[in-house]
Amino acid sequence: MEILRYTAFSADPSGGNPAGVVLDATGADDASMQRVAAEVGYSETAFLLPRGGGDFDVRYFSPQAEVAFCGHATIATAVAYARRHGAGRLRLHTKAGLVEVGTAVDGDTVTATLTSVAPRTAPLADADLAELLAVLGWSAADLDPALPPRVAYAGVWHPVVAAASRERLADLSYDLDALAALMARHGWTTVDLVWRESATVFHARNPFPPGGVYDDPATGAAAAAFGGYLRELGLVAAPATVTVHQGHDMGRPSLLTVAIPAGTGGIDVTGTGVSLA
Repeated sequence: MEILRYTAFSADPSGGNPAGVVLDATGADDASMQRVAAEVGYSETAFLLPRGGGDFDVRYFSPQAEVAFCGHATIATAVAYARRHGAGRLRLHTKAGLVEVGTAVDGDTVTATLTSVAPRTAPLADADLAELLAVLGWSAADLDPALPPRVAYAGVWHPVVAAASRERLADLSYDLDALAALMARHGWTTVDLVWRESATVFHARNPFPPGGVYDDPATGAAAAAFGGYLRELGLVAAPATVTVHQGHDMGRPSLLTVAIPAGTGGIDVTGTGVSLA
């Protein structure tokens, strides 16, 4: 397998979230893909299996396990494919469902937009929220009452917890094993911690213990789920576009643009990408 390395949601190699990309994993079995993902060492590696005509099966592996959907690896894959084959549209058949991705090339800049599966939200039980806050070292007073806690989905599940201040979001300290155990019980992929700067500008952090990652610098799947959360709870007037800043607290700034259409369809998440070769 030819293994490419790209960062997503940044045009600067020092920013964004790195991902491994295999544009043709034909014939690779699960063990081989898991081994490659562990050797690459990024939070996710995406493996494309061509069906023909712009359709692909895609598998996503962290160094520790397979996940059903990964947004930043999808953006990285689309950017790598556009660099190799030109701009266009891809139809990615993920374990979460069909995700379409469009790309555009403007000189040295490649931009990709994914459209998620239909999002949905679910209540976050009081006991589960209390346990999550305890593991994070947060209190109820640290929360923004205007953005109620929920569990949100756009391919995988993420609890959404909003901080009342930027300082609270910046001060992230938790027991990785304890949070991993809590998330495993509930099937959560990352925890989407957010702070609202303005009506359409947010900052986020995403602990990802199931993948062995303390803090993810850019999380497209969580951004899509968050867009669905904002729409379903009426926290933005759809159609709307919001921006999510992530990775700044860990020195890998990332920018995710989230387009939220009216209705119940998928959420668009846009970002740039660049090779790390």
